[in-house]
Amino acid sequence: MKKIFTLLFVSTFLFASCSDDGEVGPQGPPGEDGLDGLGYTLEEQITFDYYSDSNSYSRLISIPDDVATINPEADAVLVYRYREIQDNDGNFIDTWSLIPQNFFFNEGTIQYVYNHTPSDVEIIIEGNFDLSNLSTDYTNNQIFRIVVVPSDYLASNADLDITNYNAVIKELNLKTSDIKMAN
Repeated sequence: MKKIFTLLFVSTFLFASCSDDGEVGPQGPPGEDGLDGLGYTLEEQITFDYYSDSNSYSRLISIPDDVATINPEADAVLVYRYREIQDNDGNFIDTWSLIPQNFFFNEGTIQYVYNHTPSDVEIIIEGNFDLSNLSTDYTNNQIFRIVVVPSDYLASNADLDITNYNAVIKELNLKTSDIKMAN
């Protein structure tokens, strides 16, 4: 009987402490602001210009003004180079490689590199031999995807493999339809 009395007492106390008078309790502390734009992807097909004074090729790509970033000075800008490869069955597969990316020739080595500001990305081909006659397979109609990722997002997802383009796009919840083609 004591157990039933104790159970009834506890139940009554719990129900009495809950308010059912329609009043709203105190508001909790404000949350952090959300990110407006977890990522942005831009695709551009370019033909590089050769600069004999530096023995390099380069092309400047503008990042559109409407790219929503939290901190343009700290956000990460990732650049991927497109390459179509053929598998063992003869099927062609689209691949994206994070640059820098090296290629080795009998004459020496070339490397695709880039640098960026909040408003543009410069993609460069550097090498340790005379690049003036570099095959157009490496300089003309090259396709790049530029992904702008807020630094806060990268910091909270430290395990993200940024070398894997598909993993980055999946993590940012972007779709092919989200990719903007440059003019």
